[in-house]
Amino acid sequence: MSVGTIISRKPLWFLYSIVLLHQVLAAFAFPFAKMGLNEIDPFVFAFFRFNLSTLVFVPVLYLLHKKQKIVRKDRLKIIIAGLIIIPFNQVLFLAGQSKTSAAHSSLLFATIPIFLYILAILFLKEKLTFRRTIGILIASGGVFIILSGGKVEFGTECLVGDLLILVAVLAWAVGTIILKPMAVKYGAFRVTGLALTYGSIVYFPYGLFKVLNNSMANVTIIGWLSIIYMAIIVSVVAYFLWYWTLKYMEASRVAVLHNVQPIIATAVAAVLLGETISGNFVLGGCVAISGVVLTEI
Repeated sequence: MSVGTIISRKPLWFLYSIVLLHQVLAAFAFPFAKMGLNEIDPFVFAFFRFNLSTLVFVPVLYLLHKKQKIVRKDRLKIIIAGLIIIPFNQVLFLAGQSKTSAAHSSLLFATIPIFLYILAILFLKEKLTFRRTIGILIASGGVFIILSGGKVEFGTECLVGDLLILVAVLAWAVGTIILKPMAVKYGAFRVTGLALTYGSIVYFPYGLFKVLNNSMANVTIIGWLSIIYMAIIVSVVAYFLWYWTLKYMEASRVAVLHNVQPIIATAVAAVLLGETISGNFVLGGCVAISGVVLTEI
């Protein structure tokens, strides 16, 4: 099957519209998360986010479990994906976001198509092309420029945050590859909900420990709204849109509009957070996005 093949008959314009909507919702996550993390410990933030999203998922999952039984080997894959997405994607994203800018993290997340492309070729047997390979190398160079910008000021937390975000990006790509066949087989909402619920259960003891050792007395309405946005809009709505699209398109093409995310996130961060854009960020951003675009055309 070629990279651009549509797996089921859905209008291409409609599928791309859903991907674009997902990117807009996800782009706002970076500055919104940053505002909440300015007030709340990232591990405490994660605890409330995961449990709130689980409260939304569980009632619906209870109704859906009677439709089709999930075989044991598939359930194990969903559990593994949940463990990858919660601790290694979402927790590291929040920890990294607390140590870097919303602009940096959004741009690093724009490299997701690169990792998806490589993993889709290795595990989903999608097609390798010369142009996409060159695009991967260019975008990787852009990421290096961004990370080297953090090394200029030795000892700052920027580089640490960027590296945590990069690991979170890789974890998201791995989770996507694992869950794509599951979403096709059992439905996007059910698979998304189960994966996040399993991961949240594992995280619960440590998250509760962090909550009991951190005061929430000084958290403002902005902090709580940040948690709500990340829990409902991102973990429920955006995640569902992502895996729903995976039912109908190949993994390497789902990310075709991913390069719009850093543009939106950076603009929002500049307005809401007053973040400035460095020369290294602009240069690395142009290189990384050009590589992503070349990879996806």
